[in-house]
Amino acid sequence: MGRAVAHLFAGVVVGPLAFAWAVATTLATAVLSFTYVGLPLFLVVTWVSRRVARFERLRAGWVLGVAVPNPYEPVAGHPWRRGRALTRDPATWRDLAWLGLSFPVGGLTGVVGLVVAVVDLGAVLAPVWLWAVPNPHLHPAAHWLFNTVPGRFAFSALGLAAAPLALRLVPALSRLQASVAARLLGPDPRRQVVELRATRLRVVDAQAAELRRIERDLHDGAQARIVAAGMTLALADRRLRAAGLADDPARADVLNARRQLDDALVELRRLVRGIYPPILADRGLAAAVAALAADAPFPVTARADDLGDLPPAVEAAAYFVVAEALANAVKHAGAAACEVEAARTADGGLAVTVRDDGRGGADPAGSGLDGLRRRVEALDGRMDVTSPPGGPTTVTAEFPCAS
Repeated sequence: MGRAVAHLFAGVVVGPLAFAWAVATTLATAVLSFTYVGLPLFLVVTWVSRRVARFERLRAGWVLGVAVPNPYEPVAGHPWRRGRALTRDPATWRDLAWLGLSFPVGGLTGVVGLVVAVVDLGAVLAPVWLWAVPNPHLHPAAHWLFNTVPGRFAFSALGLAAAPLALRLVPALSRLQASVAARLLGPDPRRQVVELRATRLRVVDAQAAELRRIERDLHDGAQARIVAAGMTLALADRRLRAAGLADDPARADVLNARRQLDDALVELRRLVRGIYPPILADRGLAAAVAALAADAPFPVTARADDLGDLPPAVEAAAYFVVAEALANAVKHAGAAACEVEAARTADGGLAVTVRDDGRGGADPAGSGLDGLRRRVEALDGRMDVTSPPGGPTTVTAEFPCAS
């Protein structure tokens, strides 16, 4: 309660001063903007206004219990460059908007809150001070309440009864004023959304690059070593047979080790394809879709031409959408044929459609499709699954391709 009253009182004091400053400096800057004095005056006015806004952010954070972040972009360079940067920074004009609104907002909430607090406190303490201000000209009903001892205690009881309302209203008015200040003086939510989206896309691109690096390391490192070890074991087996030791137990161990290496190589290749298919890095999405169509156990018509350059993360997500949709068509839908189409959209994005003639009834919330949807949505894309009972099933994914 005390913090709210102090905040409202400061608003009543600062509001008119800030409003007068905003009006006077705006007029002066506008009038002198056609002269050489305009730029230095604008820089000085902005510097002072930002200090006032900083004080207001501290005051709002004190009430809200959460610090209001600094919304300003760093500015450097010569005065003309700083002036242009300040005029283009939305925070400059949001500061000005709050300086103009601080008087009506701070005055309205401050006066109402302070009057409620003072009147209620005065009513509660009526027996202590009301005797010192007698008024013989009051209405008879008010005369008993103000000028008699029982009436003053009754007045105090009324104040105590109204105290819960005052204890709610005054902090609420203080938080309202602080919320308006934080909304205008804090970072622009739209800019924060844009920055978060750009940061997320950079993280996704970095993850895709790291997956490609891991795939290359496995392909060129571990896989090559396993192949070399298999060739060494094959050479050892040949030497054992040439030496007449075909029935030697050591040769059986060599053959067993070679089979184990072959199994490990198959698992490693499956792991590499699951991390980042090599064909994507080597030949692009169109060739990768064609390869998936060729490997399917039923006829697949694939159309994926002239896709151009695509972000690696988009290529990988589109590839796995096609791969998962074809796998579901084989395992669950009992499809006899399938169509895959990948094409650029009018706005430069990528649209991937997989349609099969299976029995339908696919659950869009299933683990496989839900995981694909999350991967698509992480790239600001959208994935829809249409699978009525009896079929057909259509999986559509759309990706923006802005890097």
